[in-house]
Amino acid sequence: MDPISNLLFQPFSHKIGEDEAIVRPSTTYWQDVWYRLKQNKGAIAGLVIVLIMIVMAIVGPYLTPYSYDTQNLTAEYTNQPPSSAHWFGTDDLGRDLFTRVWHGARVSLLIGFLSALVQFVIGVTYGGISGYIGGWVDEVMMRIVEILSGIPFLLYVILLMVILEPGLKTILIALGVVYWLSMARLVRGQVLALKEQEYVLAARALGASQWRIIFRHLIPNCMGPILVYSTLAIPEAIFAEAWLSFLGLGVSAPAASLGMLVSDGIGAIRLYPYQLFFPAFFISLTILAFNILGDGLRDALDPRLRK
Repeated sequence: MDPISNLLFQPFSHKIGEDEAIVRPSTTYWQDVWYRLKQNKGAIAGLVIVLIMIVMAIVGPYLTPYSYDTQNLTAEYTNQPPSSAHWFGTDDLGRDLFTRVWHGARVSLLIGFLSALVQFVIGVTYGGISGYIGGWVDEVMMRIVEILSGIPFLLYVILLMVILEPGLKTILIALGVVYWLSMARLVRGQVLALKEQEYVLAARALGASQWRIIFRHLIPNCMGPILVYSTLAIPEAIFAEAWLSFLGLGVSAPAASLGMLVSDGIGAIRLYPYQLFFPAFFISLTILAFNILGDGLRDALDPRLRK
């Protein structure tokens, strides 16, 4: 047998730790969500439109010298088409539509965001408590949700109109009474699926209170579906306000909302279609932008899509 030659071997030049080097930079969960959201062009476009709508709702009414409720019944001001003086034209009372559209967008967006906030606070808390405690507490709480869900939303509004005056406060109360019910069901289902996980059992074994487990462990792990649902709830509330105003159950004149402007523009659609086009266009654009953004958030928050 021939002896083994040293020429068959070479020194091992590998440095300790090369295989363990982290090639991809470490990112947090929310940094990864933002990175994946940025890759979705549709979601970014929706986000940009939403931000533009918010900015214009804040500053838009101040870009013209006209007030949203100032009337001028002279013939040269009423029902004027869009022009350099009145960018969106005027209505039958001589009021500037550009100012009224952005004032109405302010009211509609305010209703949407406040409804989502109420839904987030009440629905998440209610659903988290119901799902974690379980037993007869869960049964009672869910039966209350089912009873409230069985009453038509329009009936809530009509009953409130009997007690309160039509206006922004009445719409917010009506939306606040019922819009958290679906969120409560969603959070309850998520909590039921998570409360037997190892980290919850470990927190319970270490003596963490029920409230700490619910609000520090369970609800943060449900934030993905919660944020997506809250984003989609905003256009739903805006649309609800629009059709309530269209039925005459919304904000009271001379205040304006996009739904009220659509209702006013319907009567003049044959002679002055621009009075309907502008508020209807911005309602549609806002709802579309929030829906696209919500779909993008759903994809970005899904850990199964992480590469």
